[in-house]
Amino acid sequence: MNKKVPSFKLLGTSDLQFNLSDYKGRYLVIYFYPKDATPGCTTQGVDFRDAYKKFQALDTEIFGISRDTLKSHENFKEKFTFPFELLSDDEEKACELFGVIKMKNMYGKQVRGIERSTFVIDPDGKLIQAWRGVKVEGHIKEVLQFIKQHNSI
Repeated sequence: MNKKVPSFKLLGTSDLQFNLSDYKGRYLVIYFYPKDATPGCTTQGVDFRDAYKKFQALDTEIFGISRDTLKSHENFKEKFTFPFELLSDDEEKACELFGVIKMKNMYGKQVRGIERSTFVIDPDGKLIQAWRGVKVEGHIKEVLQFIKQHNSI
């Protein structure tokens, strides 16, 4: 915590060429989720969508990351009208950087997957908050509250 996050680049929806260093000077919420269009991931995305204007008012940008393809991301974003971009990490570069790949049980089998996690990066590019093993319900309010408190310091 409070360490500079190494810059990384990913492709995103809306033809975005995401480069972390392009967002210096703003707060960033980067959330990792397992899979497009699954129930928990949809609820999480919709909750971020519904609170998006509140995050924007705090000069905060939101990005969702999973290992899904850009085509899958575009469909997911369009279907639920997400106002923020989704980034494709099919090579697991950002997943590795943030340590979100875990062994999970799925139908009795061990599989590698993304542990639902959210990170806040401050305007100086430092990681200032991490939530791992996130439960969706109430989480977005917690993230928003954290940024409000941090913004007023």
